[in-house]
Amino acid sequence: MTQPQGALLVGSVNYDDAEKTMRTAAAVIGTRLKRIPDGEVGSRFHWIMFQADVLGQTEGIERIGDEPVWLRDLDARPLRIASGADADALRLPPLGYAAAALESYATFRRLRDEGVIAPGVRFQVSLPTVVAVVGSFFFGDDRARIEPLYTAALLHELDEILDAIPHADLAIQWDVASEMGIIEQAAVHGKTMTAWWTGDPFDGLALRLAGLIDSVPGSVEVGVHLCYGDVAESHFIEPKDTATLVQFANAVIAATDRDLSWLHLPVPIERDDEAYFTPLTDLAPVDELYLGLVHREDGAAGAQRRIAMASRFAPSFGVATECGIGRAPDGTTEGIFATHAEVASDW
Repeated sequence: MTQPQGALLVGSVNYDDAEKTMRTAAAVIGTRLKRIPDGEVGSRFHWIMFQADVLGQTEGIERIGDEPVWLRDLDARPLRIASGADADALRLPPLGYAAAALESYATFRRLRDEGVIAPGVRFQVSLPTVVAVVGSFFFGDDRARIEPLYTAALLHELDEILDAIPHADLAIQWDVASEMGIIEQAAVHGKTMTAWWTGDPFDGLALRLAGLIDSVPGSVEVGVHLCYGDVAESHFIEPKDTATLVQFANAVIAATDRDLSWLHLPVPIERDDEAYFTPLTDLAPVDELYLGLVHREDGAAGAQRRIAMASRFAPSFGVATECGIGRAPDGTTEGIFATHAEVASDW
């Protein structure tokens, strides 16, 4: 059986502050990590949901519905371009990703200076794709009108991060969930997830993601986290195997002009069978592959079962959870970290 090398923290962690995330990850997982995120703390606790409040501040964009739909302290109501508003004249506010990254990087650097974080470990910034935000909060023709504006705003956030954080310290991860839902035609809250452009949705999704990857300079690591969603620790659709994940990853890799530093693929808890992992033999080469086979419910024993089967089809890989653990039950985070450390070797 292949001994997995290294571990990846997908992004969100169920702690209240970045310092606790970084200190605990460094202490428990340690030299198995090449990168440490800040845990997506604060308003980012539920992935992109805070973007509705951010974009809702824009003059010419309004909320749909009269009453807030509360997700803790976030209003999750969707958005629309106001009647009569000129989409080209909309001026989106700062999205919040750069500000959060810069604040957390200062903590990261201080902890590294103190010896808590080892030299050479990078600070990981996880960003959503444009498809995720536009497809989640807008409908109909508004999606095509908002997409170029949000793309420009998100790339501006990325540029701020690239300008402020030394490239040798930085790793960018693109979180890719809505894309898999569109490819699989998954239904969320009774509505099928669909693309809004003409032509093959698959090709459009691959090219959009490749463009985001190529926006990260070669001096900065860039990774992709493929995901089937996380609603109450459940996928919006369960993948029947890794075939679609591999097909999409291969298309994206072929479309990019730069190398992908790492790729993460999810593994549902019940999948320790040959059929799920067989398509991995067709995966294009990547510098680092991480399989999300760590689950809090069955710990190291369950992870080892999935590792044993995966190792028959992937010559080398590291371990991760299948999605972020920001919504995991309180008190389970350190145990999940410990499982990473138990089943993977150091770099």
